[in-house]
Amino acid sequence: MLKQTLAQKLQQKLSPQQIQLMKLVQLPTQSLEARIKQEIEENPALLEGRDKSEDTFDSDVTTDTDEREVRDSLEEVNWDDYLGDEDTPDYRTKSNNYSSDDELYEAPVVVNESFHESLVSQLNLYGLKDEDLALATYLVGAIDDDGILRRSLEDIVDDLAFSQGVFTEVAHLEKMLGVIQELDPPGVGGRDLRECLMLQLERKNGSTKVELALTILDSYFDAFVKRHYQKLMDRLGVDEDMLKGAIEEIGRLNPKPGGSSNLSRPTENIIPDYNLQIVEGELELSLNGKNAPELSLSRQYRDMLEHYKASKQKNKAEKEAALFVKQKLDSAKWFIDAIVQRQQTLMLTMQAILEYQKEYFITGDETKIRPMILKDIAEEIEMDISTVSRVASNKYIQTPYGTFLIKEFFSESMTNADGEEVSTREIKKILEDTVAEENKRKPLTDDALAAILKEKGYPIARRTVAKYREQLDIPVARMRKQL
Repeated sequence: MLKQTLAQKLQQKLSPQQIQLMKLVQLPTQSLEARIKQEIEENPALLEGRDKSEDTFDSDVTTDTDEREVRDSLEEVNWDDYLGDEDTPDYRTKSNNYSSDDELYEAPVVVNESFHESLVSQLNLYGLKDEDLALATYLVGAIDDDGILRRSLEDIVDDLAFSQGVFTEVAHLEKMLGVIQELDPPGVGGRDLRECLMLQLERKNGSTKVELALTILDSYFDAFVKRHYQKLMDRLGVDEDMLKGAIEEIGRLNPKPGGSSNLSRPTENIIPDYNLQIVEGELELSLNGKNAPELSLSRQYRDMLEHYKASKQKNKAEKEAALFVKQKLDSAKWFIDAIVQRQQTLMLTMQAILEYQKEYFITGDETKIRPMILKDIAEEIEMDISTVSRVASNKYIQTPYGTFLIKEFFSESMTNADGEEVSTREIKKILEDTVAEENKRKPLTDDALAAILKEKGYPIARRTVAKYREQLDIPVARMRKQL
């Protein structure tokens, strides 16, 4: 049975413009630049900079009368009557307008060879048989990006048999691996860290330090890794200076020979989204110029839309064209508005962060950083927490003290011995300084670090110290021990 009922419900929907704004807010400077270029390519009604068609002027007003008369008189002259064949300029007889002194410059095409391609290129110079070259090339493909071969030769023999239909023996692969281990960079093809380091030492001159370092890696690797230096001196019968020299020799080696190649991935540069300067004790914040591009609507498309509106009789094709032009103009306008709103949101949020952490940004002292969470800034600027998170995501600020990720300024709070709330960033800085100043012969344990922090007014547990130490990439006390 059909019934008619009345119901009331509350719905919240995001408009396409709001979705577009949220996506633009989240983009860092480099991604925003690419996004603007993409939008300009896809939308012909959107232009970068001002529309040049609008820069019209009246030549009668801007041109002086005498200059105009001279120009008109020059235009009336037929220069062909005054120039003979012998007076013909050289440029007219050439196929282009380049001078003979001009240098044609073409940008070189840079082709980077990968780490594995470099190894294969070196193998091709060894004059191996086709079968051996194929096996060696397959082994190169099994080497990890850091230059270590972690797969066992037995597994590779099985792979060759099942996937390639090539039957060989482990001894033959051992021989081919020996060839690979002779390639550059030194240490490539080692099956573990120990073998990788030994391969590098074997290429050095046979000095006493090198021989002792080889003995340590070959026979006492576990004791060396665990830094049992007294045990090593007793077993090897050497004094502290000799052991220290050998350890320094090992410390100069590269544990990741593949990563040391000049052919490795290029480093991505960081472009700061904000620039901060301190002028007469006051903070001056500005956006990176690429975050505030000048965009405009195409004058040609606006004239087209006006033309279609003024047309009284419209056929189907004109209606479709008018609809297309209107959609492109609306899309361009929405995009420009979204860029402007993005700039305002970024500046408003960062200004609130600067005000909240003003003491730190004035002094540059990390211990002055106040505990701050996303909610604090969201309440200050009266926006949603997700908006603040998008603003802080993957964005950097350039300050007189360096370039920092904005999210680094957000931290949780802890209560010190005086009952005051302090930032966990402050505690981490004190922990980092304490470890840097410790006696490396007897490094401080986590319990000792917790006791020192407690003396300084930060009562935190040992497990919390261990968590902060791991976040700072500081190894345990045993691994920080030095001679």
